[in-house]
Amino acid sequence: MTINCKGELIDLKKPRVMGILNLTPDSFFDGGKYKDEASILDQVEHMLKNGATFIDMGAYSSRPGAAHVPEDEELKRMIPVIDLILKKFPDTLISVDTFRSNVAAEIIEHGAAIINDIAAGNLDAEMFATVAKHQVPYIMMHMKGTPQSMQKEATYNNLINDLRYYFSEKIMETTSKKINDIIIDPGFGFAKTTGQNYTLLNHLDMFQTFGLPILIGLSRKSMIYKVLESSPKEALNGTTALHAIALLKGANIIRAHDVKEASECIKLVQALKENAL
Repeated sequence: MTINCKGELIDLKKPRVMGILNLTPDSFFDGGKYKDEASILDQVEHMLKNGATFIDMGAYSSRPGAAHVPEDEELKRMIPVIDLILKKFPDTLISVDTFRSNVAAEIIEHGAAIINDIAAGNLDAEMFATVAKHQVPYIMMHMKGTPQSMQKEATYNNLINDLRYYFSEKIMETTSKKINDIIIDPGFGFAKTTGQNYTLLNHLDMFQTFGLPILIGLSRKSMIYKVLESSPKEALNGTTALHAIALLKGANIIRAHDVKEASECIKLVQALKENAL
């Protein structure tokens, strides 16, 4: 199970960590934290040294109810940072978190290796054609509505069956467009209640039938800190516990704020699997 990132084949049979670099002022955990060159480069270096295979950049907060960001502002936040990172760390595999095809195209030209689309093409009809044209790996997530409306749309006939049907249709469409490297993200916290998030985690292994890499984004989310009656800042221990469960159920990429802890979790779960009788 490999993906081709700028000519480099990345084997995902061994799970990988995708480190999060938020460029938004209002992200739920670390919004506004990285706003100058030194802090950005320090954080990227820290994540790479601690085991991140990918760095995921986002300039449009997708937390529930987040403010809308114009396309030009998204590019303004993102382009100088990707140029900065690749100048200092030229081998970095950068994933760009965007649902806009124009942003995706521009950012690929500046060296992005992966497009991470929370809307799986639903918010921009040109996204699939853009990804296919540039032949980059494509992460497609499950979400209903928009970041502004999604929490009002957490209704399903059957959560797992509905998501499996959603991905089967999306996979058919993206493969017909000649997108070769597809990664699926079930979208923890996106148009899902806390209970639905745990149902999804319980049945994550059912998405392995697609034969595609599975990315999970659980890091410090409300499904953790609401149950623990704490806060995002206090949710690292809970995050690691759920990462271990996700890995045991087939996750291939962990998208995380805390790269060192996620990398350690992967090593321990791999040791467990390798020594199973």
